[in-house]
Amino acid sequence: MPPPKDVVKIAIQMVGAIPQLIELQQTKPLASVLKDVCDAWSLPNAERYALQYADGRQTYITESNRRDIKNGSILRLTTSPDQEAERLYIGIQSKNVDVKTDSLKKLASLSQDVTFAQEFISRNGLKQIYSIVEEGNDTGEMLAHTLKAFTELMEHDFVSWENLSTIFIKKIVSYVNMNAVDASIQQLSLSILENMVPTSHLLFEVVKKEVTLDRLLTHLQVTNAQLQLKAMALLIALLLSATEAERRDMMEYLREKNIRQFIHKNIIHSSEPLGDEMAHYLYVLQSVSLNLCEHRMKMSMDPYSQEQRDLLQSLRQTAFESESDVPAGTFSTERRRSLCAKEFRKLGFVNNSNPAEDLRRAPPGLLALDNMVYFSRNTPNAYSRFILENSSREDKHECPFARSSIQLTLILCEILHIGEPCSETAQAFYPMFFGQDHFFKELFCICIQLVNKTWKEMRATQEDFDKVMQVVREQITRTLSLKPTSLELFKTRVNALNYSEILKLRQTERLHQEETLAVPVLALREKLKPELLELIRQQRLLHLCEGTLFRKISSRRRQDKLWYCRLSPNHKVLHYGDVEEGVQSPPIESLSEKMPKVSLPGDSSQGSELCVSWGLETTAGERWSLQLPRAGARDAHPLLPQFCLWTDGLNVLLGKEMTSERTQTDLDVLLSMELKLRLLDLENISIPDDPPPIPKPPSNLNFCYDFSHAEQ
Repeated sequence: MPPPKDVVKIAIQMVGAIPQLIELQQTKPLASVLKDVCDAWSLPNAERYALQYADGRQTYITESNRRDIKNGSILRLTTSPDQEAERLYIGIQSKNVDVKTDSLKKLASLSQDVTFAQEFISRNGLKQIYSIVEEGNDTGEMLAHTLKAFTELMEHDFVSWENLSTIFIKKIVSYVNMNAVDASIQQLSLSILENMVPTSHLLFEVVKKEVTLDRLLTHLQVTNAQLQLKAMALLIALLLSATEAERRDMMEYLREKNIRQFIHKNIIHSSEPLGDEMAHYLYVLQSVSLNLCEHRMKMSMDPYSQEQRDLLQSLRQTAFESESDVPAGTFSTERRRSLCAKEFRKLGFVNNSNPAEDLRRAPPGLLALDNMVYFSRNTPNAYSRFILENSSREDKHECPFARSSIQLTLILCEILHIGEPCSETAQAFYPMFFGQDHFFKELFCICIQLVNKTWKEMRATQEDFDKVMQVVREQITRTLSLKPTSLELFKTRVNALNYSEILKLRQTERLHQEETLAVPVLALREKLKPELLELIRQQRLLHLCEGTLFRKISSRRRQDKLWYCRLSPNHKVLHYGDVEEGVQSPPIESLSEKMPKVSLPGDSSQGSELCVSWGLETTAGERWSLQLPRAGARDAHPLLPQFCLWTDGLNVLLGKEMTSERTQTDLDVLLSMELKLRLLDLENISIPDDPPPIPKPPSNLNFCYDFSHAEQ
């Protein structure tokens, strides 16, 4: 008899028959299992049948996935994939409209299954799909089912996208470019083109030529959120597949069409909540746009370039206009050179006799020069005030404009991750980025004035330069973490976060750290931990009982389908099921699928160098999951709380320790609050590391009162 792990107890259904309850031996060939099931129902030709999950995605059971069957699974005896593929292959060629429509609808559903897809494609089924699209006779529901089936079949990567004919591609493009087409067909067409673009440069060129940016912008302006999303997905796919020069041209064209202002007004600030996919696409668009600065950031100044030298000289001429207007014959060459060096020193260049040397370091390279020139030309009053104000100070108290600008540019590049590749999952974009055309330069203009302000508040000297820039970095990062919606709001908040506020924040954080490191306090922390950890466990289970909305994740791309999962009040069963977009908290009775606690995997989290993901695979072979980047953007990732809460909750159900980052954060917060309450009476009293010594016992105990005498 096989060991228990190779036996699962399941139910098998068939229409019009009493279900069978069997013990499935996983070591027994699937063909033999089917023979036994068919014999029990007196069905001949067992090879024409197959098992599939009765609920959910209804995946076919094969030798490769049978190990995923759990105790309590409900399977259904149905037509085998090869028989079903043959039937639908014939059905989609039928002259009867109803038969053809039903066959295409069924095909769109079954094509999600890899086993069926392989059988259908092996019959040259895709050729029939191509013909239906290329002939263009079918429209409406029938065409939508056809495009859906095509999308699902191509998802399995059995056939290369490069095999598509020019006629087929142009037909798909026509659905995107036409106005009088059903929105569902346009969504599917945009999705097909999005998947097509990254596969080859030839297909990228075809789509880029046929679907203009103007057409995509038109789709972005519709009120249909899904159509808007698919248009954005194709736009991002085109940008990521383009060469650097093509990407720069595309972004410049989009800037001329005011795409940022439109996104800021109609997508970010729309009445509909921003979905995860759209947030990711906005992050990518922001990253692609900022990375256009990378070329200048990595380019050192060429002292022989007349254009670059003119930009450098324009800084001096703008700041010291009256002095620069002296006629050429008034001073000798040597006198003029000395005057220029003096002016460049006032501008804050370290190498005042040859200021180009200051800009040889890359990064930030010429990007720093671009920022300085932009500041001088677009805010000339602020620029002149910065230079003249510091020119009137003592030499050691001058805030060096050029040196500060170069370092500030480098800091902003690091904070905004310029030059780094886009994350595949990040969603951390800055809303204010889409409210301004020249975002990076405008941000620089605000921050360089912040440098001067902070310099004065710190009463800094040249020796304090690094210290000042460190404070400025902290001011910027703390303000950006608040996600201001506009540059004006950023300017208000960052200026309010002055040096004294930074010192208060640092002192608070330092005092908090110091008071929690005393030996008696550490001992009290350890004593309080078990009680607070139990509180966190109960909160995690409560969160699982409330439930969460998940997205179905495929191996190649994001999916629009949503699932909802919640834990039963008795903490024994996970209830889950499909839900429509916009449903927030469906009742537990509406979630038809169940997964007993005993079926939970021992370890539900996985990791790689790029990301870490958490997920569960259902009895139907589908996976609902949360995926996060490993570094950088992960800390601000909007899915991080759910990732931690569910990982902790499942570990509690399995009797394991909670290991997420959120657990430690919550424990620290609760410990801090509890410790402050316990130590409230000891405020401003230093706590010794060691307890006071116990005094020696007295020489006698005669001071003890004798109560017996009092009673007499």
